[in-house]
Amino acid sequence: MPELPDVTVYVEGLEERVCGEILERCRIASPFLLRSVDPPIGAIEGQPVRRVFRLGKRIVFGFDGELYAIFHLMIAGRFRWAKRGAKPPGRLGLAGFDFPPGTLLLTEASKKKRASLHIVRGDDALAEHDRGGLEVLGCSVADFAERLRRENHTLKRSLTDPRLFSGIGNAYSDEILHKARLSPILLTDKLGDEEIQRLHAASIATLEHWLTELRRDFADRFPGAGDITAFRDGFAVHGRYGKPCPDCGDPVQRIRYAENETNYCATCQTGGRLLADRSLSRLLKSDWPRSLDELEDLKSRAK
Repeated sequence: MPELPDVTVYVEGLEERVCGEILERCRIASPFLLRSVDPPIGAIEGQPVRRVFRLGKRIVFGFDGELYAIFHLMIAGRFRWAKRGAKPPGRLGLAGFDFPPGTLLLTEASKKKRASLHIVRGDDALAEHDRGGLEVLGCSVADFAERLRRENHTLKRSLTDPRLFSGIGNAYSDEILHKARLSPILLTDKLGDEEIQRLHAASIATLEHWLTELRRDFADRFPGAGDITAFRDGFAVHGRYGKPCPDCGDPVQRIRYAENETNYCATCQTGGRLLADRSLSRLLKSDWPRSLDELEDLKSRAK
């Protein structure tokens, strides 16, 4: 799912291309996309886009009269900028939005159609789509600490909870926790002041670093469908299971659950202790390795 750095470069690319331009026509290709009825989709046609902004992981077009189009790309939704009048591509195409300079295409590379568009009127209706998470960039350590300590969860869950923090998801939370040298399953009520300060600094540094990288990559072009991804070559741990940690060289580990996985370095983040993977730990039970050495021994005996 596109997160704060990715959504921000989308917003900046869209600001350059559609702000002040008339949205001439909306072509909805998938019945699953539009999730609202009133106002109708036609209400934004013929209207100039006054601003484009981020709302958590959502992208919002603002029109006159407190009229808003709210896009949530979810996991596989992506924007493309194309020639004016371009058709939404085949089975991936969700919609096309025609402007005088070109057409904004919305695609989704998944059988599960989760991307959504809501048309709402009024700031109160817009606020209903704001999950209330704290904007980490620019926030104080005190505000950051208050959010962390508001509920007792694992660090991974807290960082990715949109009610607590805005725009952070599975990928960047892994990178933040690695930079902070903290376990993803450490409970927030166990955090000391120094650890919170470290996590706060790591959060800002990680998000700012990737904002800078992505802005440089897309300085002269709009991101293509394959450019916005949860797996980047420069990541330390996310999506790098089994590969060497860039800091210590030991293999990156994972915890798998549902459709996602958490990646971490046992040496850098958990004192060398392997965190139980649900599926494997159920299978191995008491044989589950507790350290990297035990894991390597288990692998050698299995050969």
